[in-house]
Amino acid sequence: MNKTFFYRTSTFLLLLLSVSFLHAETFSVGGIQFEGPKGWQTQNPSSSMRKAQFAIKGKDGKSAEVVFFHFGLDGGGDVAANVKRWLSQFKEPADQLKARTVNETVNGTKVTYVTAEGTFMKGPPFGGNKVPVPNSGLLGAIIEGKQGSVFIKATGPKTIVKSVEKDMKALIAKALKK
Repeated sequence: MNKTFFYRTSTFLLLLLSVSFLHAETFSVGGIQFEGPKGWQTQNPSSSMRKAQFAIKGKDGKSAEVVFFHFGLDGGGDVAANVKRWLSQFKEPADQLKARTVNETVNGTKVTYVTAEGTFMKGPPFGGNKVPVPNSGLLGAIIEGKQGSVFIKATGPKTIVKSVEKDMKALIAKALKK
């Protein structure tokens, strides 16, 4: 192997690595700077209520979505009302969803995590046609930020939603360290 080939190949590989590290998607919601985890595909928000939106593809070709919302300092309702509304988006009653709510404090900021499994009724949140999607999961986070709450909601096949829990918690922990 000649030296020129070696140097060109090494330079190319270093350049490729540096580009992949710089490619992390950063975005701000409610005054909090987030960095999207590897594997989350950025999408254009499908409504003006959504501040950021991502798709997460599963091995079977199905995908889940992760959506970020922020409605200002006093907007969006309190934590309990949002948890109740998220759980009501399932066909089954809340007591049949394996629902869990966990309150944490991350670097002085209150964060509420919500999980549930069941038949998600996909469609517009306030009226409109709903389509039942069995074996769905929900992973939500409500960050009580200084500029108002930031709501993060992942929905889709429960296996995909469960698989992103570590990534979502890491994303939030990193954003709240700043």
